Amino acid sequence: MRVVLATYGSRGDVQPLAGLAVRLRELGAQVRVCAPPDEEFAAQLDAVGVEMVPTGLSVRSLVTGPPPASSELPRRAADLVAQFYDAVSAGAGPGDAVVATGLFPAAAGARSAAEKLGLRYAYLALQPTVLPSPHHPPFQYPGRPYPPEVTDNAELWALNVGTMNALFGEAVNGHRVSVGLPPVDNVRDHVLTARPWLATDPVLDPWRQAPGLDVVQTGAWILPDERPLPADLVAFLDAGEPPVYVGFGSMPMRGAQDVAEVAVAAVRAQGRRVVIARGWAELGHGDGRDDCFVVGEVNQQALFGRVAAAVHHGGAGTTTTATRAGAPQVVVPQIVDQPYWAGRVAALGVGVAHDGATPTMESLSAALGEALTPEVRARAAAVAGTVRTDGTAVAADLLLRPGA
Repeated sequence: MRVVLATYGSRGDVQPLAGLAVRLRELGAQVRVCAPPDEEFAAQLDAVGVEMVPTGLSVRSLVTGPPPASSELPRRAADLVAQFYDAVSAGAGPGDAVVATGLFPAAAGARSAAEKLGLRYAYLALQPTVLPSPHHPPFQYPGRPYPPEVTDNAELWALNVGTMNALFGEAVNGHRVSVGLPPVDNVRDHVLTARPWLATDPVLDPWRQAPGLDVVQTGAWILPDERPLPADLVAFLDAGEPPVYVGFGSMPMRGAQDVAEVAVAAVRAQGRRVVIARGWAELGHGDGRDDCFVVGEVNQQALFGRVAAAVHHGGAGTTTTATRAGAPQVVVPQIVDQPYWAGRVAALGVGVAHDGATPTMESLSAALGEALTPEVRARAAAVAGTVRTDGTAVAADLLLRPGA
């Protein structure tokens, strides 16, 4: 059996697909991953022996470069639809299956390719707030606010249909017509389907079923990382008490040098050493003191087991990794689903949700002070043992045994 996995997004979108790809390959399936052409994604997939089909433009260059003009967005959406349609279609055939996630136009292109070729298709949510539910509101796209007088979540999701049609309907339906498919009235529900998959841990993310959706929560899709930590990092870790990790992944963190300085000062105020992850914001700290260590790409699964706490942006993958490791967390949410994960970390008692996206030395130090208490550490250690690790096995079973 052949399976095509498709995403357009950052590492948090690509790595879960790599985890599923490895599991599927172990079970004898042939797997291709359609993903952005960034070198780091290609290297990650190559390291685990998974074929990558570079699709679209570099995500890192888009995230860290100047924001696009609003007038460019319709064209970019149309390009993504067509690019992922072509990438998924290439080499696919009867009996194959398609799983798509990432930016909506990319998933829409994959959905159309599956429909055109008669392939099985599943939409994958890597976080719950993208799925319609009366228990949370939809994401507000820039320039598309919902009426302030509407506060009922069900009503907001009904309005969201119009928002998604306005943003993506022309791109999706224009391409569908061009390849001989009929247009659809509701592009959102067409792409998400009535039975989407949700690759999150049920303890960290307790999904409550919603009318009209039969969500299949598989557990988080984890790619085991066996890489050793760099020798100089190990020497730093061995040289003193566990440090605090600070990293913001793919977030550009405008004014990044200030963020690094604030973070280091906040950690030092708690009497701790610090490991700074450069990330896409290119964080660094140059005062030369030996209580600060800067790392690039590193095995977070190994590192988080050796830190006193992790300060991060609240991406689904980083939050899950820190929770699995039993590391107390301070989440400084930036966009989209990150406030949700910050709230879950706080609700579980495994860390603290920072108030706002731009920390000061005082606010971050205060949050760290709470996260570093023995009570939070004990709670984080207890919850760590409850996180499921079989998400890719569940998803592989769904793909290889459709009636499962």
